[in-house]
Amino acid sequence: MKSTRSAQVSKLLSLVLRHKPERMQLVLDEAGWVAVESVLQGFAEIGIPITRDELQVVVSTSDKQRFAFSEDGLRIRASQGHSVEIDLGYAPANPPPLLFHGTVEKFLESIRSQGLVRGERHHVHLSATVDTAERVGQRRGRPVVLQIRAAAMATGGHRFFLSANGVWLTDHVPPLYIVFPGGAPEP
Repeated sequence: MKSTRSAQVSKLLSLVLRHKPERMQLVLDEAGWVAVESVLQGFAEIGIPITRDELQVVVSTSDKQRFAFSEDGLRIRASQGHSVEIDLGYAPANPPPLLFHGTVEKFLESIRSQGLVRGERHHVHLSATVDTAERVGQRRGRPVVLQIRAAAMATGGHRFFLSANGVWLTDHVPPLYIVFPGGAPEP
């Protein structure tokens, strides 16, 4: 289990690397990277000083591998989930036949009519396993797992990307490709 301090650092890191870099006066480059030293300085300036080693532990123990260091270890970025404009540079990838999306009951009516929309994020996030989708859905209550006919979507011209931490990304999932609870998956 993560310590309270590690959890706090992880949440703040998600906030500044995905949504509000200005909270720590960070400037992300076009691919979402920022200097590790700038992040450490940002934490110190808001009264939560952390060491490089502590940051390394948060990155390496992130349950979803939310963050990545550059190859030289001098920069850091969030792996996906940004609401700020960046280009992660992921190449299109062929998805497996089925992917999964965790949600809660209150969103099902909207999903039935509009499909899965990215909202303020760059992409809709999909999971390769039911377990992961359940964990994602649990963040908001009792999870409902939707099956996504990903291969059929790809055949229909929809593009998919696979993030560095194994999250599948796409722009939109139309209702036609969603198998709701109680429905049988179609080929």
